[in-house]
Amino acid sequence: MDSSWANLSMLNALLLTVSLVSTRNADRPDIILADFEGKTYAPWTVTGTAFGEGPAHGTLPNQMAVSGFKGHGLANSYHGGDDSTGTLASPSFKVQRKYIDFLIGGGKFEGKTCINLLVDGRVVRTQTGPNDQPGGSEALAWKGWDVSEFQDKVATIQVVDLASGGWGHICVDQIIESDRKREAIRVQRSIKIDQKYLLLPVKNGAPKARIKCEIDGVWLTEFAIELAPEKPDFWVFLDTERLQGKTLTLSSESDGDSNPLATLKQSKEIDHAGSLYKEALRPQFHFSSRVGWLNDPNGLVFNDGEYHLFYQHNPYGWAWDNMHWGHAVSSDLMHWKELPIAIYPHKWDDWVFSGSAVIDHQNTSGFKTGTKDVMVAAYTSTGRGECIAYSQDGGRTFTDYSENPVVKHSGRDPKVFWYEPGKHWVMALYDELDGKQWIEYLSSPDLKHWTSESRIEGFFECPELFELPVAGHPGESQWATYAASGEYRLGSFDGKTFTPSTEKIPLQHGNIFYASQTYNDAPGARRIQVGWGRADSPGMPFNQCMLFPSELTLHHTAAGSRIFVNPAKEIHGLYQKEHSWSSVDIKSSPISLEAGKGGLLDIQLDLSLEAGSKLALSLFGSPLTYDASKAEVEFRGCHGPVNLRDGKLRLRILTDRTTVEIYANDGELYMPVGGTNLSNLAVSLSALSGQVRLDSAVIHELKPSMIPSGR
Repeated sequence: MDSSWANLSMLNALLLTVSLVSTRNADRPDIILADFEGKTYAPWTVTGTAFGEGPAHGTLPNQMAVSGFKGHGLANSYHGGDDSTGTLASPSFKVQRKYIDFLIGGGKFEGKTCINLLVDGRVVRTQTGPNDQPGGSEALAWKGWDVSEFQDKVATIQVVDLASGGWGHICVDQIIESDRKREAIRVQRSIKIDQKYLLLPVKNGAPKARIKCEIDGVWLTEFAIELAPEKPDFWVFLDTERLQGKTLTLSSESDGDSNPLATLKQSKEIDHAGSLYKEALRPQFHFSSRVGWLNDPNGLVFNDGEYHLFYQHNPYGWAWDNMHWGHAVSSDLMHWKELPIAIYPHKWDDWVFSGSAVIDHQNTSGFKTGTKDVMVAAYTSTGRGECIAYSQDGGRTFTDYSENPVVKHSGRDPKVFWYEPGKHWVMALYDELDGKQWIEYLSSPDLKHWTSESRIEGFFECPELFELPVAGHPGESQWATYAASGEYRLGSFDGKTFTPSTEKIPLQHGNIFYASQTYNDAPGARRIQVGWGRADSPGMPFNQCMLFPSELTLHHTAAGSRIFVNPAKEIHGLYQKEHSWSSVDIKSSPISLEAGKGGLLDIQLDLSLEAGSKLALSLFGSPLTYDASKAEVEFRGCHGPVNLRDGKLRLRILTDRTTVEIYANDGELYMPVGGTNLSNLAVSLSALSGQVRLDSAVIHELKPSMIPSGR
């Protein structure tokens, strides 16, 4: 045989062999090493406490929402929080495929939050989670290793959590041997913008997609979203009004089986614009965002006839994530109009956390270029530190200061105001110096350069500092400082140091109050507060609300000086039909206080009780009780102290779809309580024991206060 034909025959045989092997490899089924769907981790070996006694079914207590895992279970080392530690170790197995793929999320700390492949007791492959900075996502994503060099060797898998502090945990699911690499691929879609909104479908619990938006190759924004593969729970939107005529390029990762960008669409209005603010659980006179998540109020400032309400906002989902500064304005604190997002993240994983806003009336910053005084926002950038941005157009758009950050330390949530006696700015800032929790006080002549002056220990997040005159005592005032929970200390402040004169005093006794802020430059020097109302709205395209604007005043009481909390007087602008009663002896049988069928009420009751009496006010099927022998109000598991005043008790209650806010004795007690208020809208009053008399009752039905802005 000719040698060339022999060589060709051998080559064909070799190619056939390679083809057959490749075909066999491509057809070989995957081997699942772990899917964590059982009640326990067996036959895996567990050490420590971080992974719990068995796989987690998603998100654990106090953890951000976990997504991207398959089935019902995953290995999640957040049991006990970020400070718990432990390991998981697989039984020995023989490596039989080219790749080992897995889903992973959590902390990015080499050797401490990771998954390892061990051969002969030695780590030969390792992979951490993606996060080591505040503001990251708990979404799991595909990663994996090429293990072809270890074919037929005996190996083990180890999942490690040896870290503490922020992101000190790891999440892993679906560890698979495969001949197909599952690591995500990048997909793109370009859209010529000719509508006001780009709509994105959301399915709660779906794997999160990370979407990058660019114009002509320049980064615009980036966010994580639970994109609906089919029927969405609701639609969110990217405001594209300022991008008309431009081509928006979106990119994301795909597992190769689908294009997560295919279902996006343009629209002249947001989804369900015609029914906006009419949804079943929509608060009707408490602010909530059109769609998406809401938390801390930010940047509360009054300017040119407008109350500005900025707030922590995830525009792209029902749960906390993607922190932006949302924005709404009102001329009366009651009727709110939502505006486009005010401050976007600086880059991916550099979220816009909480902060405050001021009007630089004297142009100390030098930012002013036109006739209007500049609005300056101070906020925490999770990737940089404390930053400032300025607006020349009344807060509609902001320019980031080119020399940010202005303060760099282990803290967040700057509250800034002008200290007139010292002619300088003051910043109250949450700090974690030496692993402790403080409020740090800083000063600045120009909002750009800050000097640390002093600090006080024992306060967590979202600090406040302001002066209050003592009611009925002209010329007398005290300063108050507090943080997210509302527990305050009174004292004095000289522009640099707060000197307390009291221990901590509770401002409120409810279960949904958090991270409040008070207005800078409020007319009449009023101290107006707005808090975050942590009240879920399940099944809705929005979540959470702001508590009703309250006015804070300081009073001398038998127990000492105390801050009183009352609804802002502007509530009168929401009044509709009035119902009233007077001089009624209350018996054990309930007395109906008929007040319409809408459930949006301002209830004001003046009552007389003899010693030891107890009454019950039925609200939406839940009893609000006052026990004179305990001097205590109780509602839905919340308790607050209130003493009778010469045998008298004054109650005021605001009821909305997901909140009940209770005020007693002209603001001596404040108790905001959550829970949906949709069934059994009847209101009734009864005496549980002793003598109870209703001296007077006035109930006003309230009208909705949101201004439609969905088109």
